[in-house]
Order: sequence, then structure tokens, then C-alpha cells
Amino acid sequence: MQKLVRARESAARAFSQPIARVLAKTGISPTALTWTGFLIALGGGALIALGYPFIAGVAVLVGAAFDMLDGALARLTNRVTRFGAVLDSTLDRLGEVAVLLGILVAYAQSGSVAGILLTGLALPGSLLVSYLRARAEAISLDCKVGLFTRTERVVIVSLGLLFSRVDYALIAALAIIVFFSFLTVVQRLLYIWQQTKVK
Repeated sequence: MQKLVRARESAARAFSQPIARVLAKTGISPTALTWTGFLIALGGGALIALGYPFIAGVAVLVGAAFDMLDGALARLTNRVTRFGAVLDSTLDRLGEVAVLLGILVAYAQSGSVAGILLTGLALPGSLLVSYLRARAEAISLDCKVGLFTRTERVVIVSLGLLFSRVDYALIAALAIIVFFSFLTVVQRLLYIWQQTKVK
């Protein structure tokens, strides 16, 4: 599991650090990137609800890229703050909810019971994964374990949107998110239990 965590972090650094170095020369603040990523995610959710899933898929990926860059820029320019971390985490959750609500509206309009059910399950599953990490960190545990973090969820939902013209592509993407999100919830709960039992 630790190998997976290190692989994620290495991939994130390889993508974000070169771009962060360029951004550092522009004087843009990490907070500006955080808000930009959030607003793009809101736009993605609105585009889904309005019936433009492909463009929304692109928007979700672009918004996620901004989310990766804000932290890298903050570390590079020594502008890491506790409030910045809280704001980033809060807007990440709201952006993810906006995208899933957009999908829920789209399925409600089309009358897809399966789509509504899966989206309804994806919402709490996604939020619980992030919530458990936050609660673990509140008791001084580093809880990055689990197969399906926000990165994986963003990639899968984006692929589902980009290929939504293919029958059941988005349904399949949501099913994957639901299954692996709740699996990750179980993994994190077990990890926290093991760590607190030892202490």
C-alpha cells in the first residue's frame, strides 16, 4: 500500500513541480489557483447539467490540474499556511460535489434510476474517503492509504464524461467510483483502527 502512496506522490511531483516553477515567476498566488480550480469544477458541474458532458470532462480534468498546482506552488514559494490547506480541502470537496450534482441533475432529467442511484452512492462514498483522512490527521495520523483517492475519482469520472456517448460509459465510471470509494473507506477505517490500537 505504501508503494501505491509513493507512486501517486511521485507522479504528482513530476507533473506539478515544473509547472509550479514557471508559475512562481508570474507572482500568482496559490490561493488564486485554488479558487480557479474550484470555479472550473463548478462550471463542469453546470455543463453536465446542461447536457455537455464532453466539455465538462475536459473542465473537470483542467480543474483537477489547478488543484495539484496550488499546493506545489505554495511549497515552492514558502507560502504554505494552515488556512490555505483548509481552504483547499474545503473547495476540493465542494468542487467534487458540484460535479456529482451536475451528473445527478442530468440523470434526473433523463429518468435514469441506475444513474440517480449510483450518483447518490458516489456522493457519500467520495466524501467519506476524504473525511476519514481529515479525521485521522486531526489525531496526528497520516492516512494516505487506500486504492481510490480523489485523483483516481477525478480521472474515472472525467473518462466517463469524455466517453459518455458510449452506452453506459458514465454509469460504469460511477459504479467503479462507488465500489472502490467504499472499499477505500473500509481500508482507511482498518488502518486508523490498527494505528489507534497500537497507541
